[in-house]
Amino acid sequence: MSNFVNSKLLIFVMAIILSIETSTKGCSTAIHQDTRLLALSELFHEKSSSGMLTTLVQQVVKVSSLSFDDIDAIAVAKGPGSYTGLRIGVSTAKGLCFTLDKPLLAINTLQAMALQVHHVAKSVGNDNPPLLCPMLDARRMEVYCALYEATSLEQVTATEAKIIDETSFEEILKTRRIVFFGDGATKCQAVLGKFQNAIFLNETINPSAKAIGELANDAFLKQEFENVADFEPYYLKEFMATTPKKAL
Repeated sequence: MSNFVNSKLLIFVMAIILSIETSTKGCSTAIHQDTRLLALSELFHEKSSSGMLTTLVQQVVKVSSLSFDDIDAIAVAKGPGSYTGLRIGVSTAKGLCFTLDKPLLAINTLQAMALQVHHVAKSVGNDNPPLLCPMLDARRMEVYCALYEATSLEQVTATEAKIIDETSFEEILKTRRIVFFGDGATKCQAVLGKFQNAIFLNETINPSAKAIGELANDAFLKQEFENVADFEPYYLKEFMATTPKKAL
């Protein structure tokens, strides 16, 4: 966004960033100064983003003892994920950017999830760190997923909508351990659990604005701003609406 290139925002070493995450059925907001978390508010209930997101945004600003004018940028999870959730999150983020005249940062939901389980590399072993595979449910046996190096978070495979079967990840699992997690991983465990190098986390990992904000700080310093007017969520595949069948 060229109008921000010469802005005083870019000279701040410790940017204050408001982050929004609505990729799944829940929603969360956070405020970071640099990578230090100042406030976090999360709700993991069905359709919570549609009714509570604005309240959560106001809440984190208040808890951090800041005003909206203090915020240097707005960050949002760009997807993949729920069509409705992403639309609500991005629309809210863009509205704040226009109203407050702030730049927009967009972070891949899966990369943020990988950051949330970054610590598993230590528990699994540093001699041969595993790959991380965040999975979001995309109906039936399809998931949104990507592979990341556990230690560096370097992306190994592209984000994709992948149908899981007995051959999925087979070649990689011959030589590398993969940690699967997210709401799409549970349904895949019966299929992929036969591989010795497949690891499934017992804990529930929901996308969080806390991780979005941590990644957004680096994007801010690199001036990776989006064009607010044109930006759209990363839906990954077309939205398929369902309509009730008419009675015969």
